[in-house]
Amino acid sequence: MNKNIILSIKNDLNDQINLAYKEQSYKFFKEKINILGVKAPAVKKISKKYFAEIKNSGRGEILLACEQLLELGYGEYNQIAFDWAFRLKNEFEKVDFKIFEKWLKKYVSNWGACDDFCTHVFGYFIFQFPEFLSQTISWAKSSNRWLRRASAVVLIYSLRREKYLKNAFEIADILLEDKDDLVRKGYGWMLKEASNLYPNDVFVYVMKNKALMPRVALRYAIEKLPKKMKKDTMKK
Repeated sequence: MNKNIILSIKNDLNDQINLAYKEQSYKFFKEKINILGVKAPAVKKISKKYFAEIKNSGRGEILLACEQLLELGYGEYNQIAFDWAFRLKNEFEKVDFKIFEKWLKKYVSNWGACDDFCTHVFGYFIFQFPEFLSQTISWAKSSNRWLRRASAVVLIYSLRREKYLKNAFEIADILLEDKDDLVRKGYGWMLKEASNLYPNDVFVYVMKNKALMPRVALRYAIEKLPKKMKKDTMKK
């Protein structure tokens, strides 16, 4: 059944390829990406269409189909796989951590995929099973830039729901002077999201660490702080 659905997805996606959009997307990403050139709304529509056909197959069968999509190696298939997995969020089990971590290590190769996966599927998983928070610490120390970015971005789902601020600061400490621009932006974004609910805590953290914090991370972190706090963080 999976093969037939995946073949149908391929055909539908191929019918929606926009070469101008594909070229534009290649210019937008600094790192190498592999995409067909289908706009996000069209991908979402196709994803919804075929999930309706597979939704009663059971979580195991659906997760297997997700992995088969990921193995195809194109961004649009990733989007569908992550969408399907997120639709299963109320059925997540602890054993899924190994599956999701495998996907993160094997199939995530740009910031778009990292953020899509970690702010939805993996973010919800961590929110639901906080005992796995300690695993994100090891990601922050990885040589893989996407794992390091993921260690921060995966907390955004929970931070928006008033959870795990302490863990966010712990991750920020590890990534504080990271040399990778996209990792810096990742933990800066995490702090920005935290500032929506905890502006005073983020302000104190930034003031304490601003001498070491790269400029791009600082700018992201303070973006939503009140004007007075923002101004104070920019003082030398």
